[in-house]
Amino acid sequence: MDFDFTDDQQALREAVRRWVDKGFAFERRHRLAQDGGFARPVYAELADLGLGGLAIAEDHGGLGFGAIEAMVVCEELGRGLVNAPYVHGALVAPALLAAAPAALQATWLPRMATAEALVVLAHQERGARHDLHRLATVARAGAHGHVLTGTKSIVPAGDEADAFIVPARLVEGGAGPTAIALFLVDRAAAGLTLRGYPTQDGARAAELKLDDTPAALIAVDGGEALERAVDIGIAGVCAEGVGLMERLVELTVEYMNTRRQFGVTLASFQALRHRIADVKMQLELGRSMSYYASLVLGEPAPKRRQAVAQAKVQLGQSMRFVGQQCVQLHGGIGVTDEYIGSHYFKRLAMLELSFGDTLHHLGEVSRRMHDTAGVFG
Repeated sequence: MDFDFTDDQQALREAVRRWVDKGFAFERRHRLAQDGGFARPVYAELADLGLGGLAIAEDHGGLGFGAIEAMVVCEELGRGLVNAPYVHGALVAPALLAAAPAALQATWLPRMATAEALVVLAHQERGARHDLHRLATVARAGAHGHVLTGTKSIVPAGDEADAFIVPARLVEGGAGPTAIALFLVDRAAAGLTLRGYPTQDGARAAELKLDDTPAALIAVDGGEALERAVDIGIAGVCAEGVGLMERLVELTVEYMNTRRQFGVTLASFQALRHRIADVKMQLELGRSMSYYASLVLGEPAPKRRQAVAQAKVQLGQSMRFVGQQCVQLHGGIGVTDEYIGSHYFKRLAMLELSFGDTLHHLGEVSRRMHDTAGVFG
C-alpha cells in the first residue's frame, strides 16, 4: 500500500506551515491565550488560505477536499499550536450540514467557507459520559417550527460562534422522545443563553442553555450523521495530536542537545536517550493510527466506528506519554507558562478528552469486540 502523499497534498502542507511560521509565532499564541483565548481572527486568516471551505463542496464555495487533506492540515495546525476551532468549524459542522435541506445549506455553507459564519456542534451534556445517545435535550413542534429545551456543556468556541448544531430528542404529540434529531440554532435566537470561559489550553468554550429556543430542522433521524461527524472530529484531533507530539519531541531533542549537566549535554546520557527512543515509538504508533482513522472515514459505520475508537485509544495513550516524558526531560522549565513546551503539553491533555476520553473509547473498542474476542461465544 502506498502511503506517500500526493504533490497537491504536500503543497497544502507546505502552505499551512508557511502561514504558521510567518503569522503564528508562539508570542502571538501566548498573547491570545492570556487575553482569554478568543481566536475568531485566527480562524478568519485560515479561511483566507481557503481552509475554511476545505471540506465544503465546490457548489457552496468550498474546495471539496477529502479526509487525507484534512489530516494534513490538522497535523500542521497542531505543529504550530494554532488555537482556532478548526476541526469543529471546518470539518465537523459541514459534515452535519450535508444532511440539511438544500435551502439551509445554501444559507450557511457559503458563509462558513469564508469564515463569515462559524458554526459548531453543541452535543455534550452533563452525565452523558461522551455517549452520543444519552440526551436530555428535547425538541417540540411549535407554531413556527421546532423549539428546543436543554443544556449543552463545553461547547467549543461557544461564545464566538454564530450558530450551533444541536442534537435533541424529538417529542411529537403525546408520544415520548423518538430518535435523535439535528437542529441548527442561531446565536440570536430567543431563549438562548451563553456563558463563555477560557479553557486550560488557551482556547474557549461555553455553556449553552436553551429555553423554548426556535431552531431549524436539519434531520429528523440524525443519529448516523452525528456519529459520522464525531468520527470526522476524532480523526481531526488525532491528526492534530500527531502534529503536536512531533513538534514537542523536536523541541525536547533540541533542548537535550544544548542543555548541559555535569559538563556534558543531556543528550549524552544513555538513560535519557532511551526515554527519547520510547517517546518516538509512541509518536509513530500515534501517527499510524491517525492515518488509519482518516483512511476509514469512508467505510461503513460498524468498521469506521471501531477503527476510530481504536485510533483514539492509541492517540490518548501516546499523547499522555509523550507529553509527560517531554515535560520531565525539560525539568522545571517544562511547566512554566513562558515556555512553549508547557503549552503543547496542555493542548495534548485537552485533546485526549475531546470527543470522548481514552477510557470511553477503550470501552467502545471492547464492546465492539465481543463477537471476536476470547474463546467463549
